[in-house]
Amino acid sequence: MATFSVRYLGCKVSFADAQAVRERLLADGHEELEGRADVAVVNTCCVTHEAVSKSRQAVSRASRAHGRVYVTGCATHLAGAFVGAAPNVTVLPLRSEEAPAAVAGDVGAIGCVHADARLGRTRAFVKIQDGCSFSCAFCVIPSVRGGTRSRRADAVLREVRRRAAQGHREIVLTGVNLGCFRDREAGYALPRLVREAGAVPGVERLRLSSIELNHVDGALVAALRETPTVAAHLHVPLQSGDDGILEAMGRRYRAAHYLAKLEPLGDFNLTTDVIVGFPGEDEAAFERTLEVVRGAGITKVHVFPYSPRPGTATAARDTVPPEVKKERGARLRALSDDLCLRRWRSKLGTTDLVLVDRPGRGYADDYTPWLLDAEVGRLVTARAVGLGEEGVLAVAA
Repeated sequence: MATFSVRYLGCKVSFADAQAVRERLLADGHEELEGRADVAVVNTCCVTHEAVSKSRQAVSRASRAHGRVYVTGCATHLAGAFVGAAPNVTVLPLRSEEAPAAVAGDVGAIGCVHADARLGRTRAFVKIQDGCSFSCAFCVIPSVRGGTRSRRADAVLREVRRRAAQGHREIVLTGVNLGCFRDREAGYALPRLVREAGAVPGVERLRLSSIELNHVDGALVAALRETPTVAAHLHVPLQSGDDGILEAMGRRYRAAHYLAKLEPLGDFNLTTDVIVGFPGEDEAAFERTLEVVRGAGITKVHVFPYSPRPGTATAARDTVPPEVKKERGARLRALSDDLCLRRWRSKLGTTDLVLVDRPGRGYADDYTPWLLDAEVGRLVTARAVGLGEEGVLAVAA
């Protein structure tokens, strides 16, 4: 039996990929440890230069604390990303679905098998799709993860049922480009999957991790509204509110389309991603982004300074000075904080159902953070009594 630890960097898809390796090692009879172990798995990220740097640091730390280190995930596909790594480091530049078997095969199985490994979180991330066939000028993901491909719908629904049976109250459907999910043989697209996953006994809350604007159509909106367990929260990347920048990015919409498509979801809590300092972005273009964020009713913006990625159409372009990126990022985060605070303030005096996912903290249906003292893993009816720096202050109602 080997002892092991698993760490991931980056997005919810990276977490789901790391979890797949973890479950395979547990199923093969190995023991998970928090600290030093025989084996470490580091699932990496390459969405920005900083993400690659953090991935390298994580691998370096792991190599000093473990006998063997397996490096998986997006950054393994970048040439030279882990040149000079310690001798006990093995880099596996594989598709995500191939990594669990590769790691497990090298570690080796033993006779004592754990049949079912529970996720270490209150909510369960269920990956339904991987890869992307879009061609955004700034994005390295299609080259490191490959084209879009989907799991079979019956496999997804089996996992949803298993996670619900394990006691996970909330299921998050995740993928690189969720709206591309298709099981043509069985007749599934994302709206049907949402309806059926949301109807699984034991699923009390269903959430989408992120969705591209192009896939926010009438069928999906109807599925979100007509499935009682669906959370009233949607994360829809914007990237820029300027049409010229959107065109240069290779995005498949313009600012007016973004606003129009989200209008039917005005009662949802809407969050987004924005890149600041994309090549060619001037002050007027940035101001238009601020206007669209306000106009769309966004309450939280994940801000990413533009970072040239190898192999992309804009890899050799980085025209906005770092200090300008920093200043614009700070202004956008300040707007995000203000919009977020407005939503929190609107909760005062109201009650909501909160899923407590860590000591002293949980999330309402719309993904607003609530701060209250309740047992982790419980759904608690809470009343908002104040505002804190990290969320709505609440007591059990």
